[in-house]
Amino acid sequence: MIRFLLKGLLRDRQRSLLPIIVVAAGVSLTVLMVCYLAGVLGDFIDFSAKFSTGHVKIMTHAYAENSDQVPTDLALTDVNSLLDEVQADYPDMDWVLRIQFGGLLDVPDENGETRSQGTVMGISIDMLTPGSKEPERLTLEQILVHGEIPDSPGEILISDDLANNLEVAPGDTVTLMSSTMYGSMAFYNFIIAGTVRFGTVVMDKGAIIADISDVQTALDMYDASSEILGYLPDGYWDAEQAEIIKMGFNSKFSDPEDEFSPVMSLLNEEGLLAGYLEMIDSMSFIMVFVFVLAMSIVLWNTGLIGGLRRYGEVGIRLAIGEEKGHIYRSMIWESLLIGIVGSAFGTIVGLLFSYWLQEVGIDISSMTQGATMMMPGSFHAKIIPSAYYIGFIPGLIASSAGTMLSGIGIYKRQTAVLFKELET
Repeated sequence: MIRFLLKGLLRDRQRSLLPIIVVAAGVSLTVLMVCYLAGVLGDFIDFSAKFSTGHVKIMTHAYAENSDQVPTDLALTDVNSLLDEVQADYPDMDWVLRIQFGGLLDVPDENGETRSQGTVMGISIDMLTPGSKEPERLTLEQILVHGEIPDSPGEILISDDLANNLEVAPGDTVTLMSSTMYGSMAFYNFIIAGTVRFGTVVMDKGAIIADISDVQTALDMYDASSEILGYLPDGYWDAEQAEIIKMGFNSKFSDPEDEFSPVMSLLNEEGLLAGYLEMIDSMSFIMVFVFVLAMSIVLWNTGLIGGLRRYGEVGIRLAIGEEKGHIYRSMIWESLLIGIVGSAFGTIVGLLFSYWLQEVGIDISSMTQGATMMMPGSFHAKIIPSAYYIGFIPGLIASSAGTMLSGIGIYKRQTAVLFKELET
């Protein structure tokens, strides 16, 4: 019977083409929405992990309690030996030293007097060690606007907007004014190697990137670091895996009674970021649920209307002696075939559009003017396993349910009124 119904669908396009197109359109939109929302959350996490939090972060207890203030005086000490230990305990992960700092960037004139100044937020990474993954992780080559990536001590990158505001260019010398780890004033000269554009307003206003060895010297932080960031082996956030690593590290190294002992935290536990991630995750789930429900209602209605419009056909089939149960079952099988074909085609189309968005993305930088937190300037879709089957929920189940509901009327048809219907 299935083979017979399939032939009927292929030969009678008037009956099958429109329902299949409607199902395919609804399914493709569902798949695209699911992939895009997954990509938005993934881009947000990935951006935060690369520039700020890592997948896991090691700090002192005191630093963790005041991390929003970036207190370098509460940094980790004897950090090289601690780094060696965590690398030995978790060799598959990538561990890096980071120092976040703030200060004033002073630009001198030809007489050595201040020509312009600007407040800056700084990130120190390992840019000079051969084989370091940090420049690639922060995509420095891609975001470079002018100049080049630092290859010598004493060179820094600054945001292109900051360079324009201070009227400086690659090759100019600037002075960082900040405070050392011990609270005294710090003055350190840097040469601007290049300018970059991060694509996020907060960082483009006044961010600088320096090599960590230079910052350790400038802030009197020898063998010290504000944070040690860890990145999971596959490069993607995995909450369960990160939780296991955190529990193992804290049980070995952390002492809650010692405010300067190291403690590990997770990406989704970092201050405001935890709330934002929870909110985005909840909103994504709600939006997916509402969208799938809406598509289910639309496709259910399509199946219902399609069944009602065929009452004339049903009357003829009843008049020639076909059993009501057989008609009902054949309509359900037919709707299932339409749902399968439409859902499969819609899933393929949705995945193709999702792949395109995964590679190209949507630039939202113009929509984030005045943003007060770090976030990516563009969002990409991400093809996730559920995208391969979630479209079948509205495409197969809903459309078939509509046909089932409309088909109940078959059992209410009376043979006595069939001839009157056929006459009209």
